[in-house]
Amino acid sequence: MRRVLASFFFASLSAGAMAQSSATTLAMTCRQARQIVASQGAVVLRTGPTTYDRYVRDSSFCGRSLTADPAWVRTADTAQCPVGGICRSIEIDNGQ
Repeated sequence: MRRVLASFFFASLSAGAMAQSSATTLAMTCRQARQIVASQGAVVLRTGPTTYDRYVRDSSFCGRSLTADPAWVRTADTAQCPVGGICRSIEIDNGQ
């Protein structure tokens, strides 16, 4: 159990560090932002001074029961740049 908690703790620290050192979309062109996501497959991008998210090339970079929903970010040259997707839960319509 301690090993699992330690792994979770260090993964959380790593994610925080990635967010702090990640690229800022406001300082790049739309083409640059799209290229980063396309080449990395999954990347954390800062979208403002205190905001960030993980963007993916496609659903293969999401976990089980997740899908990539289209995502747009503000860049230096575009108000809404389609960079790829954000992993979201797959919603199942049960007909109700």
